[in-house]
Amino acid sequence: MDDNKKTKEQSAAPAKVKKVTTTLDSLPAGDPHALERTSTKAPLPEGVTSKMLYKDIITIAWPALVELTLMQLTSMFDTIQVSQLGTWATSAVGLTTQPKFLLATAFTALNTGTMALVGRYRGSGEQEKAKRVIRQSFMLNTFFGLLFAIVGLIFAEPMIAFMGASEEKVLIEGVKYFQIQMLGMFTVSMTSCITSTLRGCGDSKTAMMYNMISNVINVTFNYILINGHFGFPRLEVVGASIATVMGQTVALFIALYAIRRKNQYARLEFPKGSVKLDKDVVSNIARIGLPAMVEQLAMRFGVIVFTKTIAGLGTDAYATHTICMSIQSMTFMNGQAFATSATSLVSQSLGKGRADMAMHYSKRTQRIGMMTAAMIAVVVFTCNKPLIGLYNSDPAIIATGSALLSMVALIQPFQASQFIFAGALRGAGDTKFTAMVTMLTVMLLRPGMAIFFINQFDLGLNGAWYALVIDQLVRTSLVFYRYHSGKWTTSFKPTDSKQRI
Repeated sequence: MDDNKKTKEQSAAPAKVKKVTTTLDSLPAGDPHALERTSTKAPLPEGVTSKMLYKDIITIAWPALVELTLMQLTSMFDTIQVSQLGTWATSAVGLTTQPKFLLATAFTALNTGTMALVGRYRGSGEQEKAKRVIRQSFMLNTFFGLLFAIVGLIFAEPMIAFMGASEEKVLIEGVKYFQIQMLGMFTVSMTSCITSTLRGCGDSKTAMMYNMISNVINVTFNYILINGHFGFPRLEVVGASIATVMGQTVALFIALYAIRRKNQYARLEFPKGSVKLDKDVVSNIARIGLPAMVEQLAMRFGVIVFTKTIAGLGTDAYATHTICMSIQSMTFMNGQAFATSATSLVSQSLGKGRADMAMHYSKRTQRIGMMTAAMIAVVVFTCNKPLIGLYNSDPAIIATGSALLSMVALIQPFQASQFIFAGALRGAGDTKFTAMVTMLTVMLLRPGMAIFFINQFDLGLNGAWYALVIDQLVRTSLVFYRYHSGKWTTSFKPTDSKQRI
């Protein structure tokens, strides 16, 4: 789109635009072209207090925390409901997780770039460029969502078999569940694009609202369809999958309505002649997104090898692992919610040329995340057996699972810090380093150590989780080292041949 030509969008009254304000907005802009590394001990700007920054952080983080927690609770409810059908059902659903995440890597990477760029342009006050980003990202997400949905439908059986489905019933039901999930891949890709855009602008409340509605629909139809209530047929794992897709579809329609409203800062719109690839925008998204894609692929490869290793221990061991991973995923919500704040505020700060504020925001985000992680650790450690009991009453599974959850409690502070610092790096566009760290730890260290502990020391499922703990500790150390160096503040600058910033 020619930036010199006025459009209806450009002539809209700025006062009507929805804009989440922060302390950053009241500060003078720096020079985005002359960003320098900033000391981690730089003083706060005059008139700015830590209390003001904590308020900004929590304003973005709490809706994200509510949204992510409710989504994970819904996932836990799925697993609990399915677990009542037997360990075969738990395993069938669990084996679909990594193939589904693997196929989602393309739009996960796209949306990492989307959020960072929208945040940059929000910080620099370049609304039209933010709109260009969402438009291009939405088109790419639509294409990749459809492409990988088709791939998943066609290759569902070999994928689930590869994951280690050792029983015929597990394979058959896993394929059914996975194929239905693939029908929802198309909607998830578009919704996640909109969510990343909103968060880049600092608006995490809107995404919270439509995902809450999605979760209510999911939980309601889980109850109705899994066991067959109110005259509906008993569909078991197929019913759980249908309920999930129904919720995802409703979320997409609400998200589209929200992002198309005229008061949105980065409104999704398609002026005449805009439905084509914009090389500048795609290039900027790719510079951030491709390393993020490599990171996701490395992570999925490592987790798939890790999961296959555990699946080889038998159905009961894998069911125990699936239950504990479901509970551990709940603990991710703390780190992921505050990582959303870190990514949004860091990208906006650097867009405004304020590397000092990027550092101040990220440090304080990590502090809040650490305090929250300590409380989560106490709950997980003291309530591990009751938590396992929600899924399965087998004494052997409870005993093994409670030991694994003790490890989950141990790594909470490290896990939260790793999420938050990595979120800050992504907000700065520094995705190459996080990709290298993931390749080293999740792709190589975790599965390698798991295989070693299981085969050489006969430690079984415990050995696999020792490897997971080592992975988290090493990953946290490396990400912290990069953050502390300050190099991330100068690692990425968007380019625009039409109007350079």
